[in-house]
Amino acid sequence: MTIEIHGTVAPGFEAVRDAFAANWEQSGEVGASVSATVNGEVVFDLWGGTATYDDGERPWEKDTIINVWSTTKTMSFLCCLLLADRGELNLYAPVATYWPEFAAGGKGQVATRHILGHTAGLSGWDEPLTINDLLDHDKLVGLHANQAPWWEPGSGSGYHAISQGYLLGEIVKRISGRSLGQFFADEIAGPLGADFHIGTTAEHDSRIAHVIAPSLGLGEVPSASDVGELSIAWRTLSNPMVDASFSSTPAWRRAEVPAAGGHGNARSVAAVHTLTANGGSANGKQIISAEGLEQIFDVQAEGMDKVLLGTELKLGMGFGLPGPMLPLPNPRTCYWGGWGGSLAIIDMDLNLSYSYVMNKMESSLTGDPRGAGPLLAAYGILMS
Repeated sequence: MTIEIHGTVAPGFEAVRDAFAANWEQSGEVGASVSATVNGEVVFDLWGGTATYDDGERPWEKDTIINVWSTTKTMSFLCCLLLADRGELNLYAPVATYWPEFAAGGKGQVATRHILGHTAGLSGWDEPLTINDLLDHDKLVGLHANQAPWWEPGSGSGYHAISQGYLLGEIVKRISGRSLGQFFADEIAGPLGADFHIGTTAEHDSRIAHVIAPSLGLGEVPSASDVGELSIAWRTLSNPMVDASFSSTPAWRRAEVPAAGGHGNARSVAAVHTLTANGGSANGKQIISAEGLEQIFDVQAEGMDKVLLGTELKLGMGFGLPGPMLPLPNPRTCYWGGWGGSLAIIDMDLNLSYSYVMNKMESSLTGDPRGAGPLLAAYGILMS
């Protein structure tokens, strides 16, 4: 299938355009964008294919945005790192320092770092939930404040797929007086002019593409359901059962779901993480110190994950670090991705911020070859 690719490519990066275009022929891509900055400058910003909307298919445009699922988490991480950099949040102090009710259920020593590193033992909820409960931040954080951890905090990771965002959101709210989405807009996206939103207002609806949902819902992935209803993995991913098409409803868009509900495109994700890749500076603005970003590399967990069964992770302060699942070439690299295939890679050694965002979702929670092709092409150019 021949696809028309739009956008810009800096001289020498033409192989990225070729790798991006190949996704339509080799992987059945539908609509997508890919973008990267190096040393703060855009080296490619590409989009192509079709986007799905309420009124049918239209071309994927320069300003098309879409729900990027867990790539949103990287924005939540930055909010916490920024508060820590300002001295308002100690990532190693008990969460109850800022949120006293959280100490219930034996969680008095659980710190923000445990939540960032997926080691808090709060990857899901004891109380049965419906998908509409994901719109109720106060209910969910109230339940977690009273709940006991499912495993010894700090003893290992279990992917906090949805819960992480509410927990971090409440910490940000207790400290700053603002929701995480508002804090992100005020302190990061706004100053950078980045078109990324955690809680997306109605004015953006006309350009939000609908996801093409995978054949399996979040709780239906075989790695969870095959091990039985008592497993941590099953309890985490099936309560509530999430159908990706719910992300196309106005209610989901308006809600702030800081682990899974952010809307943007590859350009905006790469723009935000330009500051992560460049010592906290982007567009001439110093948002966070280089020293504050170094906390990303404080390893919080290393080994087999309790939720992403069969997956060996190395986790820093929020971000994933190079390891068996993603053996990136440079040690000072961090990353995260979203359900279905979106991706953010930040290589501090190369000052590279890379992102891939698309509408056709695959069932996997742990990576997709579509984002890998252009990334490998970019690495081949940068490291030659």
